[in-house]
Amino acid sequence: MLSFNQPAVYQAAKCYVTHGVMGHLDPEQPPSKSKPWTTFTSQDFVHRADLIIPQELLELVQDKVLKKMPATPFKRVVLSLHDMLSGEFFTEYIKKGNILMLSEGRIGIDNVFTLRRGTLTMYLDRETYERAGLVGKPHGVKGKRGTKPRWIVEFDLTAPSMFPGKKGFDRLIYASKNALAQPITWLFCNTSTTPDPDPLSRHAFTECTANPGRSESIDAVMPNLTPDIGFLSSIGREDFEDFATSLYEWISLVRLQSPRIQVGDQIDPYLSLYRVPDGGHEGKLCKISWEGFLAPSWSRQTLINIVTALPHKAWFSFSTTTFSKGLTGDNAECTILRPPNSSGEYLMWEVKGHE
Repeated sequence: MLSFNQPAVYQAAKCYVTHGVMGHLDPEQPPSKSKPWTTFTSQDFVHRADLIIPQELLELVQDKVLKKMPATPFKRVVLSLHDMLSGEFFTEYIKKGNILMLSEGRIGIDNVFTLRRGTLTMYLDRETYERAGLVGKPHGVKGKRGTKPRWIVEFDLTAPSMFPGKKGFDRLIYASKNALAQPITWLFCNTSTTPDPDPLSRHAFTECTANPGRSESIDAVMPNLTPDIGFLSSIGREDFEDFATSLYEWISLVRLQSPRIQVGDQIDPYLSLYRVPDGGHEGKLCKISWEGFLAPSWSRQTLINIVTALPHKAWFSFSTTTFSKGLTGDNAECTILRPPNSSGEYLMWEVKGHE
């Protein structure tokens, strides 16, 4: 019998669940080397964030979280790769600053460029890669019918060797003037101080803002949000997996504002078999959402503000979703839930798409 590899389009994303306890949180010295904080900062380009809270906490969140965090600005700008690598934009924003940039296009179909933590990453088709004359490595699924070879090229632009006159940098500049010379539309986010004068002002850009939107008074049927202590033993591992899976499904449906979790839902079981897990109650929820081009540092700081603002016994769920990647629109998600009446206890789900 012949064995065939499963096509990449049918490969399921992986979900990792963590049960832990947050240590003492000092807003003046926020943690940076432990979960859940490192999980949120490890994401690259966040597209959407959702906060789910009981309705009675909305006024508190409005006063202590939303008012303290101004709307997150980002820009849509048109510039070439050579514009990025030359002049004050390169010296002020890339060498000295800390910016995030994501180009238009879909990885695996188009030529896509990203800049994060000073590292320029280029996802190129074979023709462009060969014309550019740069050194990279194969990227994506190989040997599949209907797929074309793709390549990935990376440069750490903060390295001492990334200056005019250095061989590697001059080769990149040559490629940016020839094979990669076309103007590109980027999303741009600056997480540090803006230089004065601003090197971005000479380029065509549009100001954008990720203002929070709210959905209030959602009448929801709520499952049990607190894991049983017995689930956490080796004997109850399967029970814990079932509990975590069903709870994550419920949170996802709340994020989607699905009628399936609402009180009085009477969907025909022929169309949907979903039912909220037993053991819960009815309650009113509020969902606050941000959508745009958000930095991972913003996600971490928002989570810190939420934890410090809400009462210790109050529950909440905070989720972030990255921009999609690849042919099948894969993206990564991270969701954290602090159960009610817990002393720093949390559940966290990390969803990672296949490569």
